[in-house]
Amino acid sequence: MIAQLAGTVLSVGATSLVIEVGGVGMLVQSTPGTLAELHARQEVRLHTTLVVREESLTLYGFSAQSERDTFEALQSVQGVGPRLALAMLAVHTPQALSRAVADGDRKALEKVPGIGAKVAARLLLELGGKLSLPEPAGADGASRSAQDARGQVEEALVGLGWNAKAASGAVEKVAPAPITEQDVPATLRAALQAMGSTRG
Repeated sequence: MIAQLAGTVLSVGATSLVIEVGGVGMLVQSTPGTLAELHARQEVRLHTTLVVREESLTLYGFSAQSERDTFEALQSVQGVGPRLALAMLAVHTPQALSRAVADGDRKALEKVPGIGAKVAARLLLELGGKLSLPEPAGADGASRSAQDARGQVEEALVGLGWNAKAASGAVEKVAPAPITEQDVPATLRAALQAMGSTRG
């Protein structure tokens, strides 16, 4: 098990990044929130988990340990694989997911694209006691300069499958004023929740 990865970011995409570790470029899948905090040539340390399939080995990385632990716990539920677990962490923080499970809030879980009533009910049933409220994550990265970073949110939404017009409209709805890079993860979650609710 690869539990942690530290190195230099070579590139950041919509759904993954490449980290150079000891001269080797490691492809790491991650959440839009984590990816929005990173940029090329940045030194980074991620909490990781390796998902082994018969035909592939896929590495997933997260800026906070609570995200990695929640990602693993979600996959213990029948019908929830890595992609759906990532989608859940794109829409909800680990704290919000834990709270939704504790409160039996099925509607909150159904805001995630790909989760219907049956899967939401199964999540509530099988995750009881497996998710604990994590402590607030410390600021791992350096503070960003004050500039409008809404374009990063729109790019992340497009990478998740929405068209550019819908992504732009959702970001404008939840963040009419300019935001900084530090606000990107929260803005992205808000936009995803707004877009998820419009899907019904």
